[in-house]
Amino acid sequence: MSWFAHKEQIRARLEAETGTIRREADARVALVYPSPYHVAMSSLGFQAIYRALNRVEGWACERSFLPDDVAAFTKAKTPLLTYEGESPVGRFPVIAFSVAYELELTGLFDCLQLAGLPLFAEERSDAHPLVVAGGPLTFSNPLPLAPFVDVVVLGEAEELAPALLRAVTAEPDRAKLLAALAEQPGFWIPSIQGDRLGPIGQADDALLPAHSQVLTAETELRSMFLVEPERGCSRGCTYCVMRRSTNGGMRLVAPDTLVALIPEHARRVGLVGAAVTDHPKIREIVRRIVDSGREVGISSLRADRLDDELVGLLARGGYRTLTTASDGASERLRVAIERKTKEKHLLRAAELCRTHGLRTLKLYEMVGLPDETDDDIDELIRFAREVARIIPLALGVAPFVAKRNTPLDGVPYAGIREVEARLDRLRDGLKGAVEVRPTSARWAWVEYLLAQGGPEAGRRALAAHRAGGTFAAWKRAFADGDGRRTQLRVV
Repeated sequence: MSWFAHKEQIRARLEAETGTIRREADARVALVYPSPYHVAMSSLGFQAIYRALNRVEGWACERSFLPDDVAAFTKAKTPLLTYEGESPVGRFPVIAFSVAYELELTGLFDCLQLAGLPLFAEERSDAHPLVVAGGPLTFSNPLPLAPFVDVVVLGEAEELAPALLRAVTAEPDRAKLLAALAEQPGFWIPSIQGDRLGPIGQADDALLPAHSQVLTAETELRSMFLVEPERGCSRGCTYCVMRRSTNGGMRLVAPDTLVALIPEHARRVGLVGAAVTDHPKIREIVRRIVDSGREVGISSLRADRLDDELVGLLARGGYRTLTTASDGASERLRVAIERKTKEKHLLRAAELCRTHGLRTLKLYEMVGLPDETDDDIDELIRFAREVARIIPLALGVAPFVAKRNTPLDGVPYAGIREVEARLDRLRDGLKGAVEVRPTSARWAWVEYLLAQGGPEAGRRALAAHRAGGTFAAWKRAFADGDGRRTQLRVV
């Protein structure tokens, strides 16, 4: 894509937005999302930090995104530009990346390259921008970021990210700045602290809730205003990084506070959080949104919290497909991972969907959990067929990937062949009765390498990306010198 075409695309997208912040300031920070625009603008955290950084005295924040077609940008030698100022990202004094999950690491590589910067932090000088990373990935394992960034903001960034900009203003000397940040909780400076990670940041409750700043139809969620009724989770699912998370579990937002934030022009409202339906006043919140004539969506419906009133409100609020999760193929596995969902809860959810005229129930599952057997998969097949007799059922199935900072940290990946065999067994057993939508066993293995890896995993990820980014390239990059695969079985 040419520079001219890139600017035309930016202007068209900005014209379709409401809530864009245009601010004049002496210093500027580029806030970059290493996935395309339509994904980034569905990220509540990205939008919340965009607003927070634009409130820092003396600073303006401009957004940028991974291009839809990186190859076209590279071929045309088009630089990565910000949206608000149409300025090259590489000319900003600070570049801040919001990284959601492991596989976005390659997007960070592309963005740095398109910004005209050396990818490795050690190859950049004080004349280059300060490169910062934060985002959901830092709750689990930011170590693969270490070779490429100067600063990592750990955990909740509503206070830390503005504090970083104020520190940059106060200390122009790069070495002194990094040394000072290394002494402050919530910041990780790989060049100084190595692999030593401190505690993650926890925002003051007074800063909650996060909510959308910009609305646009060109997103995954189509002009939906996002707001969090709660933050964190008090449940103990052993695979989840949000397990009994920050500040001792859930931090609740009052219904009046939440509803007051919804702009008049927003016709669709998304309630976002790790355990939204555990909010004790979730029915009141949903009722007030629906009664105002708006559609509603919830990011985390827990089957054991669904009842006739709530599902009826969701149906009134535009739901046609209800999505929930059990995450373990059998009751035995769900007990083992401390997932409290039982078959009776899911059957009840199916009945409620049918009662209120919903078309489909979508259920998320994991395969490849520790000690999983064919018997567990067969139990899921039997149960899924039972649900499908009540309402059409779709299974979204993902291979289990152990994350750091969870009780299952370090559990090996089940193996590509094993996971694919489980998926084949599931598809064969449900053929003609239930739609099965699996994610790739191969790319889950790649995710595992990064989720469990250290800085060296980041370097190997770059080697794989430079070699074309195919699965074969990843296998080669993570092969040890004698040809064996790093950490786990590939086949």
